[in-house]
Amino acid sequence: MSPATMTAHRYFDPLDRLIVGADKALRVMAGVASASRPSPAAHAPDAALSAAEQRHSAGLMRVNHVGEVCAQALYNSQARYAHSAAIREQFDEAGREEEDHLAWTAQRLTELGSRLSLLNPLWYAGSFALGTIAARMGDGRSLGFVVETERQVEAHLASHLEELPPQDAKSRAIVKQMAIDEVEHGAAAQRLGAIDTPAPVKALMGIMGKLMTKTAYYI
Repeated sequence: MSPATMTAHRYFDPLDRLIVGADKALRVMAGVASASRPSPAAHAPDAALSAAEQRHSAGLMRVNHVGEVCAQALYNSQARYAHSAAIREQFDEAGREEEDHLAWTAQRLTELGSRLSLLNPLWYAGSFALGTIAARMGDGRSLGFVVETERQVEAHLASHLEELPPQDAKSRAIVKQMAIDEVEHGAAAQRLGAIDTPAPVKALMGIMGKLMTKTAYYI
């Protein structure tokens, strides 16, 4: 069997995907992530922040980190239950890029002298369940869920750019790159045939998002 054939076989093997998914879940919840791209904050100037500004930046970056924990769970579950290999590959690719965000925000939280959310296992489990439900509804609905999720995430990130201290260039650089990536993930899902998410579901997603952001800011 050629290496390419072996790779393809492993790619579609349900047991392999279960093991990889479980390993990823444990690493995400433990705050262990590896970035494939350098952090956008690496070349941003450092600046002195007051104690209040530092706490505020940390709260916002903790919210962003939780958002990435949720994204990992969503993409992991949606990839596992995708009906099409092309859709599965897109979810896997987006998940790898989102892992960069996970690593960048975790690093920035450390630099700000803060910590990850204590509720990460809860965020992951809830998002995995939502992703599974979306995937079971078919690839079009699952992709539509991605489009709406990314739209709401973009809005959150835009608000964070307004709220972050102007001199916190490192946090702002990370958030800007995250926003660029989220736009592309939503566009990719749209190109693959996303079906629009019903208005009541969008509203419910918005309510849940607000609950998450208000809680993760502190806990």
